[in-house]
Amino acid sequence: MEFARDIYLQKLINRMHNTMIKIVTGIRRCGKSYLLFKLFRRHLLESGVRADHIIEIALDDRLNTPLRNPDALLEHVYAKVKDGEMHYVLLDEIQYVDDFEGVLNSFLHRENLDVYVTGSNSKFLSTDVITEFRGRGDEVHLFPLSFSEYLTATGGDKREAWRQYLTYGGLPLTAIMPTHEAKAEYLRRLLQEVYLKDILEHNKINHSEELHELLCVWASSVGSLCSPRKLADTFKSVKQLSLSANTISTYGGYFENAFLLHNARRYDIKGKRYIDSPSKYYFEDIGLRNACLNFRQMEENHLMENIIYNELRLRGYSVDVGIVPIQAKQEDGKYARQRLEVDFVANQGSKRFYVQSAFTMADDDKIEQENRPLRHIDDSFKKIVVVGDSGLLWRNNDGHVIMNILDFLMNPDSLEL
Repeated sequence: MEFARDIYLQKLINRMHNTMIKIVTGIRRCGKSYLLFKLFRRHLLESGVRADHIIEIALDDRLNTPLRNPDALLEHVYAKVKDGEMHYVLLDEIQYVDDFEGVLNSFLHRENLDVYVTGSNSKFLSTDVITEFRGRGDEVHLFPLSFSEYLTATGGDKREAWRQYLTYGGLPLTAIMPTHEAKAEYLRRLLQEVYLKDILEHNKINHSEELHELLCVWASSVGSLCSPRKLADTFKSVKQLSLSANTISTYGGYFENAFLLHNARRYDIKGKRYIDSPSKYYFEDIGLRNACLNFRQMEENHLMENIIYNELRLRGYSVDVGIVPIQAKQEDGKYARQRLEVDFVANQGSKRFYVQSAFTMADDDKIEQENRPLRHIDDSFKKIVVVGDSGLLWRNNDGHVIMNILDFLMNPDSLEL
């Protein structure tokens, strides 16, 4: 089974020969090595690059243990450069090399080396490495499979694929595993033995149980507004464990730096300003979220919202939670300030879209609930409601576009329809 990662392959192609170190980041098992060693290497060969001008080294391979010495690696690479033509250096799991920063900086001094690296330990999973190479490193962040990539690889009925994706997410290996038991155990093991272990080791945390339980609280709160204080109260009442709001805020930063969680801040659309707290958190991979909760609390509306958020981000949008303040008439006839919520404000350059996630709009009350915030936005940017149970794309009387979740996910230009 082949997974087409065309978006990311094109990003690497666009960055060729830009005199910077191309750094492929992302959570473990999302396909970084596959992207670099199979898809990008194949592109180079098909573009006419000779095989002896592609220098590829998997540093996690025991046979390459001697090359983990920085001087040995430099000597090995330079020995393979036989002429002045461009050579492409592909290094997988660069974190195995001591002082890899110094090695990569040395490569920058060679005009005929174009360098691409991946890494999967806690340092390469975090923003630290990008900070280290600020101005000299060019990041390509690789997400787990989108639904479109997943369906293209697996085939079959779209609705059945959606149910599988909603449950197990987009880590490539889960797509080829045959049973629920295999998929579930794989995700649970990754979460405990890889992702959380990386965060614990990198940040020198001793309380592994508290870290895991806090992540489960966030998993239960997908799609809900959360503040460190609210989470501290929930943590104490539900888990019978005590963590301060400051510690929770710090741990949240660790999860974000490891790309496991993402914080969507609230944005006042009319006031044009950010509201710091509370905010919403979404998981990079919905399968890991479900594994954290042992595949309980599988509310499709919240999972769909998380998937829409991820889809917008992988399409290159910055994504916020929108707030629309209005003066609303109360039962006593008086007016009071009220804040309506728009699930997502997606920005990319001069483009902006307002996107609501609505699993169902089965009655007039639900239809009004989803459309009311959009109606109070007085600019001309496009307003979209993505629905789980809708049929064909249509526009309502307010001019808002209503589209089905599968149509939204399968068409990379769906926002433009």
